[in-house]
Amino acid sequence: MNIMAVPILDVSIFTACLAMIGGYHLYMRMRLRKDHSYTIQSINATARVAWVDNIMSDKSNGVLGVQTLRNSTMAATFLASTAILMSMGTLNLIKRSGDDAALLHSLQNGLLSGGSYENLKLLVLLGAFFSAFFCFSMAVRMYNHVGYLINSTNSKLKFEPSTRYVGELLNRSGNYYSYGMRAYYISVPLIASIFSPYYMPVASIGLIMFLYKIDRAPHDDVIPDSDIIQQHKPGADFLSHFRARPRSSTQRPSRAPKENTLSDINVVEGKVSGGN
Repeated sequence: MNIMAVPILDVSIFTACLAMIGGYHLYMRMRLRKDHSYTIQSINATARVAWVDNIMSDKSNGVLGVQTLRNSTMAATFLASTAILMSMGTLNLIKRSGDDAALLHSLQNGLLSGGSYENLKLLVLLGAFFSAFFCFSMAVRMYNHVGYLINSTNSKLKFEPSTRYVGELLNRSGNYYSYGMRAYYISVPLIASIFSPYYMPVASIGLIMFLYKIDRAPHDDVIPDSDIIQQHKPGADFLSHFRARPRSSTQRPSRAPKENTLSDINVVEGKVSGGN
């Protein structure tokens, strides 16, 4: 039985890069435990719960709810289709060493038996694309469920789903969508490792810098209005409020809700454009 020779340096670099990416996500998870408004995902989760509450409390927003869920479903469907196409392309790249047999024939005779180490890296890349396809498919499934539940209150049948339940279901679909995007992101250093093992550390560091920038919440513009999100317990009804940071220490007196909303938008737009 001819077992392939695995280059130790290549394996070490490959493992270290994956551990580095995993360490970044572990760090973000630990920071999130201390500050629940640290990442943009936590603010988006709060926004989704608030959105569900707005749609379910005001029936005139039904069309808006359908359109928003349709857009989310279309985006997840497109990304799921792209993931399965990328998986098929990766399957075509996997060959046996010294032979033109496809992956199935290679697996039947043993991937490590007379195979190539490059096949293992491609197999990891294939797993990333399949994971993305699964996550986006689950996101589509959850979005469909939310589409029915968000407007299914029926007094005759005494059926009234709570905002907490629908909001958590929508957040679950959002989490699947986020996991699918993570699988896409991780595929970048995996593809770089195919060309050269020394490209993977560069791609991994670049990916971590990119993720750190997009994962952090914009604390300069949005801050937690209370500590509700810090004290949230699973299963409890809550809406964590976020407000725009005021332009100066002197805050204007509160006005009507509609005027407050426009004022908050103006504050954020003023900070983005550089202020007056």
